[in-house]
This record gives sequence, C-alpha cells and structure tokens, in this order.
Amino acid sequence: MKKTIAIIIVLVLSLGLLAACGDNNDRDGLYIAVLSKGFQHQFWQAVDAGAQAAGEHYGVEVFFDGPESEADIHVQVDMFNQQLALNPDGIALAALSTQAVLTQLQDAYDKGIPVVGFDSGVPEAPAGQIRATASTNNQNAAALGADHMFPVIRDKIEAATEADPVVIVVLSQDVTSESITGRTRGFAEKMHQLASGVNSSVAITGGYPAINTGDAGAAVRIEVVVGATSSSVDMATAASGALTLPGLIGFFCSNEGAANGVISAINAGSVVPAGVPIVGFDAGESQKAAVRSGIFMGGITQDPFQIGYQAVSLVVRAIRGETIGDVDTGAQWWDSTNMDNPDIALLLYD
Repeated sequence: MKKTIAIIIVLVLSLGLLAACGDNNDRDGLYIAVLSKGFQHQFWQAVDAGAQAAGEHYGVEVFFDGPESEADIHVQVDMFNQQLALNPDGIALAALSTQAVLTQLQDAYDKGIPVVGFDSGVPEAPAGQIRATASTNNQNAAALGADHMFPVIRDKIEAATEADPVVIVVLSQDVTSESITGRTRGFAEKMHQLASGVNSSVAITGGYPAINTGDAGAAVRIEVVVGATSSSVDMATAASGALTLPGLIGFFCSNEGAANGVISAINAGSVVPAGVPIVGFDAGESQKAAVRSGIFMGGITQDPFQIGYQAVSLVVRAIRGETIGDVDTGAQWWDSTNMDNPDIALLLYD
C-alpha cells in the first residue's frame, strides 16, 4: 500500500513538473531567469529590485532566485538545471563556481539561449558562452574614494617635503582577488595622479609591487598595507600598525573586511591621528555606524540595483540579436549627509 501511494505521489509530482516546464512557446512574452549567488542578503535583494524594474521597462517576465548561502554551489546548479528545463528566452548568471556549471552553459549554448554574467559574472567561461557581463568596474569605483578624500588632505600633500613626508594608507586584505586588487590600484593611482598635481614628489609603495612607482623617500607616499591573511584578527593587526605610521594623513579600506579591521583596531585602543579621513568600500552595519559617528569620512558602494537592471537589459538586447558588450554598473559615494536618502540607503546593505 505504501509503495502504491509513493508511486502515485511521484507521478503527480512528475506531471506537475512537466506542466510547469512546458516550453517558451506556451508563454506570453519573454521569460528571463536571473540566478544570483544568494538571495537572503540585502545586496541581492537590491539586485532583484533592479532586475524586476528592467523587466517592467522591457515588458518581460523576470524570475530571480539564488541559494541561501554562497557556499551552496550544488543548489545553484540545481536551480540552473530547473530553469533550463523551462526553456527560458535568456539567462543572467552570477556563478558561484564556473567549473560547476560548464555542462549547463554548454546546454544553454546548444539551445541558443543567451547567457549574460552579472556581479562577479562567470569568470573563465568557455569562449562565446557568456555574451557580456554587468558588473562594477572596481578601479573606477575606488577612484571615487580618492576624489572625495583629496580635497580634505590637499593642503597637507602640497606642504609635504622629503624631509617632512606624509603617508596615505591603502589597506587591502590580499593582492590576488581581482576585485581587491582593482580597488587598491584604482584608489592608489587616482590619488597619485591628484597628489602629483600639487607636489612633484609622490610615490606608491608597499605590499602590491605591481603598482609601485617613484622613490620610497618621496614627500608623499601612498603606502599599500596588506594583511597577513584576510581573517578579522590579521586585518585588525594590519590596521593597528598602519594607524601608527609617521605622517599619516589619509586611510583607504579596499573592502568591508579592511574597514572592519580598522574599526576593530580602534575599538581595541588604536588611535586615529587627528584630522585623518578614513574612507571604506562596501557598507555593513559596523561601517555605517562608523560613518554616522564621524570615525569614517564616508564610503563607496557598488550599485546592486543597476547590476540587476543592466543584467536584464543585456539579456533582452541579446535576445533581440543586438551586439552587446560588458557594462560598468557604476558605484556611489555615501556619507552621513546622504546615507539615509532612499536611493542610497537601498545600496547600503548590512
């Protein structure tokens, strides 16, 4: 009896799945599947909001989903398989693991379903299987930090000499991650450009040799400090040491981990020299509190709404047969004066 009931249940579920799957000829309009790295995080909810807004703009149906955790690679693979069974008109994907979805990417390619990457995209995917990617240009984003910090410290930069030098710290958790190295380079090189406009002796030095330039004894030194590891303890240790560097006039944190390292160091007793602006990247509860209290000058956040919007836009254009390319989804500067504005608050995920 139990076996008979089980068989009936399986048949019912199978018929339900088949009815749900169908193909895209059974639908009115276009259907686009957007598969993120997660869903519960406020960042991904903002991406979803952008994707749905694009769906409304283009008059297409957008399905958005992602696993509970960014460690759930197999869950995302299952979601990809489920959406391929529905024969969507297009797919946007932020892959947790490119290697884990190679079969699905080939399947989509063989079916003529255009796939677009978003956020971190689908790095090292087989040629031609990802039409374009909607993501943050990390160098451009971090340069915003230099643009906002420079006016605050310009006079100190201009007055610096090799006998009485100043230091601007860039705290990074590693020199391997593409996003972190992009932000480190973006801030350091933009600050070097701005500082060189008012002082002829400027250098980039420290733990990211690929961008080092100038004399270590320069009047203005942009010093890259890298944590021993990305752990919270090691980042706090690196921050604590950097805060004691002689001549410190500015401090940039390349991600939330670096920003939290500075906050932890301060909470443990490290002192920020008077008048030193600290700029972070990303958001998070601790960093937002530091900005509200005046410990941090402000921060840069990615624009998850635009990431979602542009991802769907690229898919629609690919379906139409248009030639598409990668899109920089931009970034926003935030501080105590605008962080509660609805359009910025949406981007300041915890």
